[in-house]
Amino acid sequence: MSMNTFKLNSQDRTSLAAFLRDLVQIPSPSTKEGAVAARIVAEMERLGLRDARVDQMGNVVGWIGPGHGPVLMLNGHMDTVRVSDPEAWSREPFVAAREGDVLYGLGACDMKGGLAAMVYGAKLLRDAGVALKGDVVVACVVQEEPCEGLGSRVLFEEEKIRPDWVVLGEPSNLNVCRGHRGRLEMCLVIRGRSAHAASPALGDNAIYTAARLVFGLELLAGQLGNDDFLGPGTLAVTQVTSRASSRNAVPDHCELVIDRRLTLGETETKALAEVQGVIAREGVRAEVEVTEYQATSYTGHDCRAREFYPAWVMAEDHPLVIATAAAVRAQLKRRPQITRWDFSTEGTYTAGVARIPTVGFGPGDPRHAHTADEHIRLSDVYAAAEVYARLAMELLGTE
Repeated sequence: MSMNTFKLNSQDRTSLAAFLRDLVQIPSPSTKEGAVAARIVAEMERLGLRDARVDQMGNVVGWIGPGHGPVLMLNGHMDTVRVSDPEAWSREPFVAAREGDVLYGLGACDMKGGLAAMVYGAKLLRDAGVALKGDVVVACVVQEEPCEGLGSRVLFEEEKIRPDWVVLGEPSNLNVCRGHRGRLEMCLVIRGRSAHAASPALGDNAIYTAARLVFGLELLAGQLGNDDFLGPGTLAVTQVTSRASSRNAVPDHCELVIDRRLTLGETETKALAEVQGVIAREGVRAEVEVTEYQATSYTGHDCRAREFYPAWVMAEDHPLVIATAAAVRAQLKRRPQITRWDFSTEGTYTAGVARIPTVGFGPGDPRHAHTADEHIRLSDVYAAAEVYARLAMELLGTE
């Protein structure tokens, strides 16, 4: 098979760009992905993927291949964050404005560009008439933004899809990502004693206690573990809420939400113990626990998960890492960086829990994710589709 086999023609590029514009124009905040899921299923069916469907949770899957043999999963999420400040955008977030090679809009980079590339990568394989020895499943999951790994868990554990490899289409600047830190969300609850604000000494102000704990947590953040590849663990207090009977009462309750990024060697147990140590040193009434994610999907499925997402790393000489880098070199005629992501992905489940060989490769610059005027280069989306097709052929083999 020649080096130029997997190349989108001009009609394919036009169709892919139109598909991506449709996806960006459809709002799909977490738990509200139904309309974008329907659009993806329709495109999969139009392009000839088999068994394109929505599962009980709202994830979308579509297949190509003989229906037996090893399985490569191309995995990405359909949901986006919400628009926090519309005034910060110079272009409407859902218009999907195109300026030359650049497409603007919420989710263009994170990660509807990756989704469109995966679907068209499967189309390239089908159109080439390649007799694969295994299957490619394009998996488009829900609710990744608030609870990474939840959609993949349903695909693996309830839908019984068990791939041999997973490629995550999150933005990577067309480089190969072989891991990232884990994430743990904790809630620290401080209990005080209420009193009239005119006599504050009669109470025990939970906010004042929280302030002391925040200072202790800030000190702890400078003492966390480090890994040469993944980098240091981090800790950030991301939310503070308090409760009082009125605005002229001493608050008797305060909660801190803690975002803890875990590097290799750091565990859930260790991270909890570190925070408990801060509480003990202050000698205050407080307790910390891992938060639980709860939501109802657009299909009505009840979704629950403890907010612990383990770190994962693939060895640089792992066959999947090597094969992905080789596919990039073959298609794009350049050597990709072998790197890591700073953010968390579905890999927390696929690699961190299920132990399936996993890498990341996708179009888009991660620095543009979750930003005003989010955008992506269409040429990168086309390139990613071609790399996905080549990688699938190399991993699965042909008859």
